[in-house]
Amino acid sequence: MVQARFRHESRMMFRTPLLAATLLLAAPALAAPLDDVAASLKATTSLSADFSQTGPDGRVQTGRMLLARPGKIRFTYDKADILIVGDGRKLTFVDYKVRQVSQWPVKSTPLGILLASEPDLSGVARVTENAERGLLVEARDPKRPEFGSLIIGFRHDPAAPGRLALAGWTSRDAQGGTSVVQLTNVRYNADLSKADFGFRDPRRTASR
Repeated sequence: MVQARFRHESRMMFRTPLLAATLLLAAPALAAPLDDVAASLKATTSLSADFSQTGPDGRVQTGRMLLARPGKIRFTYDKADILIVGDGRKLTFVDYKVRQVSQWPVKSTPLGILLASEPDLSGVARVTENAERGLLVEARDPKRPEFGSLIIGFRHDPAAPGRLALAGWTSRDAQGGTSVVQLTNVRYNADLSKADFGFRDPRRTASR
């Protein structure tokens, strides 16, 4: 039950074409080197942003995201009593309401693409749209079909690392569920040395 809810909530962070509609004008798919995308990800040592998450049911949740490559990320929700955090090795989903914690290796989750120390998109990703405003990259790991597909959106921006600004992502899970995450107020390569990529374990509180 805990694992099922984690997959439901975490996949809401990584899910569909809504982002394509807001990011790009209609355009045919054009070839673009994935090396440029990998270089942009590698050049992004840290990132902070506000996020808006629209789930399959249309419900919108907002919050704050911190990212420090490799492997560290934190999603703090404004109104939901949950937390998603990666400490460099494990991705943890915490549900404070029911005092439950679930963990997976970061590299075995969809976020592994964004957080890898040496991003390698060969064999798992392809550019599906390349337009004047930005591009879309679809990633699908044939070894992990249970994660479905992830579409990452970038905007062309001379000021961003590698001249590509991460705009958000969409995803479709193996059951066809979809959701979208969009980023605003993005800041690149700020000092996050004091950022907290740990979590308060609600199970310890319950045992006292």
